Amino acid sequence: MKLLDIYAKMRADLNKIEKELERSITSDHLLLSETSLHLLKAGGKRIRPVIVLLAGKFGDYRLDVLEKVAVPLELIHMASLVHDDVIDDASTRRGQLTVKSKWDNRIAMYTGDYIHAKALTIVTELSNPAIHQVLSKALVEMCIGEMEQIRDFFNTGQTVRNYLLRIRRKTALLIAISCQLGAMAAGAGEQIYNRLYRFGYNIGMAFQIRDDLLDICGTEKQIGKPPGSDIRQGNITLPVLLALREADKREELLTEIARLKSTNGEADSSRAIELIRNSEGIGEAERLASRYIDKAVHALSGLPDIPARKSLKDIAYFIGERSY
Repeated sequence: MKLLDIYAKMRADLNKIEKELERSITSDHLLLSETSLHLLKAGGKRIRPVIVLLAGKFGDYRLDVLEKVAVPLELIHMASLVHDDVIDDASTRRGQLTVKSKWDNRIAMYTGDYIHAKALTIVTELSNPAIHQVLSKALVEMCIGEMEQIRDFFNTGQTVRNYLLRIRRKTALLIAISCQLGAMAAGAGEQIYNRLYRFGYNIGMAFQIRDDLLDICGTEKQIGKPPGSDIRQGNITLPVLLALREADKREELLTEIARLKSTNGEADSSRAIELIRNSEGIGEAERLASRYIDKAVHALSGLPDIPARKSLKDIAYFIGERSY
C-alpha cells in the first residue's frame, strides 16, 4: 500500500512523465509508432522515473529538467526489454504479446534501436557533461552484461560471482544511475548523489534477484509470462546455481537442463522448476536479496531527513518483498 501512496502523492508529475514518454516515441511512421507504443501501453511499475524524481528532491526540484533524465532512462529500459524478448524468444511480457511475437524479430530490433535513439536525443538537452559521461559508461556496461548473459546460456559451471557481476551490469546499473542522475540534474552535491547511487545499486541487485525468484516461484498471472521462462531460454539464474550445489538434486537438475538445451527450450521444464522450488537455494537467494535491501536502507541514513528519503526507503522494502 505504501508504494501506491508514493505514486498517489506524485501523480501529477508522473502523469506528465507518462505523457512525455508517449510523445517522445510517437512517430510520423505509423508502424514505428505502433510498435514503440505497444510496450508502453502494456504498463509497468515505472520504478526508474519515480526514483529519478525522488532523487531530484535532494536538490533544486524542477520537473522540466528532471523529465529529461526520467524519460530517457525509462526509454532505455524499454528498448532493452524489446531486444531481450528477441534474444530470449519470449512471446509474452506483462501479459501482452511481445513486439517480436506480434510483428517479427526484425521489426522488434529496429523498434528497440529507435526507442534507444529517442532516449539519447532527449538527454542531449541537458548541458552537464558529467550526466552524459555517467550515462554512456553505464550503457557500455549494460551491453557487456547482455553479451555475458548470451555467452553463459545453459552454462551450469558459472559461479555466483559471475551471476552477480552480470546482474550488476544488466539491471542494477540503470537503477543506480537513475538515482544518481536525478540528484545530479537537480544540482545536489557529490556526497548526496554518491549515496543515492549506492542506494540504487543495492535495490537494483535485489530487484533482479527477486525477479529471478519470481520466474521460478511465481504464477503466470503474477509475472505476466509463463514461470520458468529463464531456464527454458538457458538463463541460469541465482536460484538455479544455488540448487545445483545440493548433492541430492544436482545430477537430476543437470540432466533436466541438458534436456532443455537439446530441445532449444521446447521440452517440459516442470521437473526442473520443481527441483529448484524444493531446494535450499530459494531461501538463500531470498536472504541475499534482503541483505542488498539492508545495504540500500543504510545508504539512505546519511541523507537529509526529507519526505523523499522515507519514500525511497518504502520503495526499497517493496522491492525486497515484491510478488509481481
